[in-house]
Amino acid sequence: MAEGESCTASAAEIQEDFEIVDKKQIPNATELKNEEKEKTEEARWSAPILSLAKKASENLALSYGNALKSASLVGFISKPVSNDSTAKTSMRANLMNMMKLSIKILIQAALSLGRTLDSDFPPLQQFFVVLEHCLKHGLKVKKTFIGQNKSFFGPLELVEKLCPEASDIATSVKNLPELKTAVGRGRAWLYLALMQKKLADYLKVLLDHKHLLSEFYEPDALMMEEEGAVIVGLLVGLNVIDANLCLKGEDLDSQVGVIDFSLYLKETQDSDGKQDGGITAVLDQKHYVEELNRHLSCTVADLQNKIDCLEKTNSKLQEELAAATDRIGSLQEEQQQLKQQNELIRERSEKSVEVTKEDTKVELDTYKQSRQGLDEMYSDVWKQLKEEKKIRLELEKELELQIGMKTEMEIAMKLLEKDTHEKQDTLVALRQQLEEVKAINLQMFHKSQNAECSLQQKTEAISSFEGKTNEMMSSMKQMEERLQHAEKARQAAEERCNKMKQELAGRLDTCRQQMSQLDSKCSTLEKELKSEKEQRQTLQRELHQEKDATTLLKTELQQMEGLKKELRKLQDEKQQLEKVCEEQEQALQEMGLHLSQSKLKMEDIKEVNKALKGHTWLKDDEATHCKQCEKEFSISRRKHHCRNCGDIFCNTCSSNELALPSYPKPVRVCDTCHTLLLQRCSSNSS
Repeated sequence: MAEGESCTASAAEIQEDFEIVDKKQIPNATELKNEEKEKTEEARWSAPILSLAKKASENLALSYGNALKSASLVGFISKPVSNDSTAKTSMRANLMNMMKLSIKILIQAALSLGRTLDSDFPPLQQFFVVLEHCLKHGLKVKKTFIGQNKSFFGPLELVEKLCPEASDIATSVKNLPELKTAVGRGRAWLYLALMQKKLADYLKVLLDHKHLLSEFYEPDALMMEEEGAVIVGLLVGLNVIDANLCLKGEDLDSQVGVIDFSLYLKETQDSDGKQDGGITAVLDQKHYVEELNRHLSCTVADLQNKIDCLEKTNSKLQEELAAATDRIGSLQEEQQQLKQQNELIRERSEKSVEVTKEDTKVELDTYKQSRQGLDEMYSDVWKQLKEEKKIRLELEKELELQIGMKTEMEIAMKLLEKDTHEKQDTLVALRQQLEEVKAINLQMFHKSQNAECSLQQKTEAISSFEGKTNEMMSSMKQMEERLQHAEKARQAAEERCNKMKQELAGRLDTCRQQMSQLDSKCSTLEKELKSEKEQRQTLQRELHQEKDATTLLKTELQQMEGLKKELRKLQDEKQQLEKVCEEQEQALQEMGLHLSQSKLKMEDIKEVNKALKGHTWLKDDEATHCKQCEKEFSISRRKHHCRNCGDIFCNTCSSNELALPSYPKPVRVCDTCHTLLLQRCSSNSS
């Protein structure tokens, strides 16, 4: 197996993924003659192109001949060629010649057109195909789980780091949603670099850092040798071309890099055309067989790699299964140990909980009984306090009333004193008036004596004055009587005040005695309350101790719950591991199905190869009638090759299309091959 893999790898390196178009795509000698007659101007530069193309075809024929000889010895797996270095040098020379031809024809065609080039322009398409082959030459194969990966987009990504101007190209390529493979991204990168006219500059930057390219290319690759610098010099001439390439509608991932030699194989003489007609037919058949062999060898190598990968993954999965079963057994043992520990802890906790419950019940009963007696005592004392408070409030109210009466008596005494003072003032004033009247009388008497003449005239006045004096005397007597009554009333009020003071003093003494008794009772009650508080504090301490015991029990219960949660987690992990085991078993079953399908595909490929060995590609000149309906071919009824058997049919007999192992896309197949292939597919699927 190892020798076969090395042989396939060497054969793949030598062939370098060249694909040749079929006979339908290559024009006939008569068509070439007509084109040469119409385009006489191209005859000037077609001779050197023809010589270069012949050299390239000869070198390719030599390399493919060596590959076919080695493939014929070992089925579809080629053995390493003895002249490896000469084949590689000839391959580089062929690629350089094809590169020169494609650039020259592209520049001449673009200048003759005189407008911007589209993505459908054939010389531009062929230039990109040749450039892709040059970039693929000597690429290191990276093995992955899916298979071998050989893409030229890896070295192109280095340009973004080395040249910051290329960051726009890299971001636009990564943002394209249609591109899913590295080959498609590499093609899009080349399109954008050509549109910017900086393709030569970017590749020159890569060639200046060959120590970075050595990670992606072999030492004898085209980009690592002097030919890479020559290619960069040739690409500078493409800055003359203006290209407008649309990337959105292009299917860059699934495009097949096919070199079309019809653009380069143009002859100037009729005799050369006849010889080349036969050569092209032979080359077509040879290239058809080579392409089939290459595709089959690639598929065989891929299938072998897949089988190796599947075997490795199967062994890894078996090891993981064994480890998982061991782990499940250890987890089950741990689970049983944990269950036993859980049961022991549960029994202990239940016993301790029962004992604590009984103790707490007894203590609660004693506490309730003592609490009931204390509550009764407290209620009696509280009732006595309430009654004494009521009595005290009533006494205070009586005291307030007596104090109010006393204040009112004092106010009345003050008012009486004010009245007596006022009356005394009025008496003093009246006495002064009397004295003044007496003085006036004396003066009048003296005047009467002095003026007896005026006595007669003033007798009436004296009589009036005497009446007035009499009235004043009567009023004075009344005032004196009032004074006596007021003094008597004041004395009676003073006697009442003295009596009230004596009564209030007696009542105050009784109240003070009662207050002293109440204070003594309060002190006794406070002492009892203090004793009750001390008893409560002792009971609270006991309650705190019980609470601490209950908290300890709760913590133990929480630990039990944590252990239960850990048990549940372990059970969940066990279930997950069982699910993983089931999924791995399903994956193994699916891998077995894939292996069986791959084996069936291998058998189909072998059968197809056996069938293809018997088939030959029929020439256009040999067939004049359709093989199935036997109708003669004409201008309206064209010839069509069946890609499976190689015979020629009309359009109606070969209108079906199917995907063959040698072709990635569906191709034209005759009716008989179509039915046979469908039967084979149905039998494989069943």
